[in-house]
Amino acid sequence: MNGTNPPNRVAAYKIAWGMALVFYFLEYLVRAAPAVMLPDLSRALHIDMVGVSSVVGSYYYTYALASLVAGLSLDRFGAKAPVALGLAVLGIGCLLFVVPVPAVAELGRLLQGFGSAFAFTGAVFLAARGFSGGVLATAIGVTQCLGMLGGSAGQLAVGPLIHGGISLHGFWFGMAVACLALAVALGVATPRERASSGGRGAADILAPFQIVFANPQSWLCGLTSGLLFVPTTVGGMIWGVAFYQQDRGFDYQQAVTAAAMVPLGWAIGCPLFGALADRLGRRKPALMIGQAVMLFAIVLMGASASPPVAYALMLLGGIGSGAAMIPYSIITEVNPDRVKGSATGVMNFLTFSVTAIVSPIFAKVLGTSLASNPDHTAHFREAVWFWVAIVVLSVCSALLLRETGEKRVVPHELKAS
Repeated sequence: MNGTNPPNRVAAYKIAWGMALVFYFLEYLVRAAPAVMLPDLSRALHIDMVGVSSVVGSYYYTYALASLVAGLSLDRFGAKAPVALGLAVLGIGCLLFVVPVPAVAELGRLLQGFGSAFAFTGAVFLAARGFSGGVLATAIGVTQCLGMLGGSAGQLAVGPLIHGGISLHGFWFGMAVACLALAVALGVATPRERASSGGRGAADILAPFQIVFANPQSWLCGLTSGLLFVPTTVGGMIWGVAFYQQDRGFDYQQAVTAAAMVPLGWAIGCPLFGALADRLGRRKPALMIGQAVMLFAIVLMGASASPPVAYALMLLGGIGSGAAMIPYSIITEVNPDRVKGSATGVMNFLTFSVTAIVSPIFAKVLGTSLASNPDHTAHFREAVWFWVAIVVLSVCSALLLRETGEKRVVPHELKAS
């Protein structure tokens, strides 16, 4: 993609991509931070913990839908205005989040979700213009790594800050200032692109989605990535603390540490498997190595009840799950260049849709019986086999993906043409 741009423009895209990485780091920090301040938010908003959970969870409603809007706007207008505006919306959402009125706080959280959808999608869009196909998977892996480090900071660093003297309002005001300042810088640094010359009717505006959704490979990319992410997002990040406390008998700090290993694993695995895919010149082998690593870690989780071993296996599972970023490269390579932004938006939408479908199933099948099941060892192993089945489905989906790496085998008849 960057071969069509002069060198100085390519360099400008790389600079803008670097700023978008910071955007993604801040977005993930904002996403994860409320988990360590629920009691403080409850007191600030004068609502109970259930109400706070509802406010915090509203983030994902706008995030999934805005992923489609982000992709469409990137393809139509380029990255300059959409990404900067998304970052500004995130900043405004941070300002509103601690207004002591639940409805205003929820509006702030909805705005956070909407603005955040432009972070990863925008970074991938800029990476596709600043880097060649030979290093694109690495660039996308580095992008995801920065996001995961933001998620880790939101869990491990924000808590001590809030309880160490920084007020709730001070934290969110600081996040708002950082987002708004970066939005200005990103808007200035990002190269301007000519707006799409397509029509303005609904059919013309939605045409990129029609192209992406009509491609079966797009659906396979979303399914493969979503199924590979969900054991760590739902099994590790949401239910990990509860399962390790009640089924394994860990104390609270041990359970939190085990769950916190997942985003650290992502931070390692995303760039690692992206670089491996580029090194091999093929996407699918690297993806399947990650799936195998994840299966290995999950199976061993059912056989060990030692906290140190659990930490190592949760970290290893997160590393293997990092291979889920490879389909993000594939979906941009199996669709035309003119819809790369929409393809990434669709990818985010499909990945979050898998989470939305699997999460309540797991909660109903195994989450609701967590406290009442008399055999906690067997209950934990049932959860392990649930996630093994999910990863196996991801493997089956990956087998149907088309290889898009630079060293892919091209059929003889296509070479001749």
